[in-house]
Amino acid sequence: MNLYAFAKGLVKSVLTPAYRIRIVGKEHIPKDGGVLICANHINVLDPPVVGITSPRPVSFMAKEELFKMPVLKKLLPNLNAFPVKRGMSDREALRKGLSQLKEGHVVGLFPEGTRSKDGEIGKGLAGAGFFALRSDAAVVPCAIIGPYKLTKRLKVVYGKPINMAELKERKASAVEVTEIIMNEIKTLSDNHR
Repeated sequence: MNLYAFAKGLVKSVLTPAYRIRIVGKEHIPKDGGVLICANHINVLDPPVVGITSPRPVSFMAKEELFKMPVLKKLLPNLNAFPVKRGMSDREALRKGLSQLKEGHVVGLFPEGTRSKDGEIGKGLAGAGFFALRSDAAVVPCAIIGPYKLTKRLKVVYGKPINMAELKERKASAVEVTEIIMNEIKTLSDNHR
């Protein structure tokens, strides 16, 4: 068993009962091929929650600073994480993410770029649209509906993949595609509260 599978089982055994996690729509995640999961960001636990609720392993971008910490710099790559420089266009992180998608892996993104302070779904950054337009990956919106409070139910809702063919055909911009993704996440959130 690899470290990712071991960690997923361990984290799932702790978080699922603690937050009474309920998963809706995981059948919308294609069984193979590249998948871009785009979720809202409300808590530091969002990446592991998406990781344990997805039927397939998920790779995440993580802030570069984490890869400089002694224990994490060895651990994070084994948990499918790769570094990104925050606050700027990081070409290496973009290349790595696209490469993962082209190789048929699942990449998880939080288009807002940072956690929401008030729990509301914010504006997404163009990076999500960039990945969606530059890859042939299925783009799956995901709404994480809190709160993260012990014994309260946490819901993770996966929506149907967004139809990218029409957007690519009419040469939609990365900003426009990100807006569409964020609207899908908001709709999922509103419909499953």
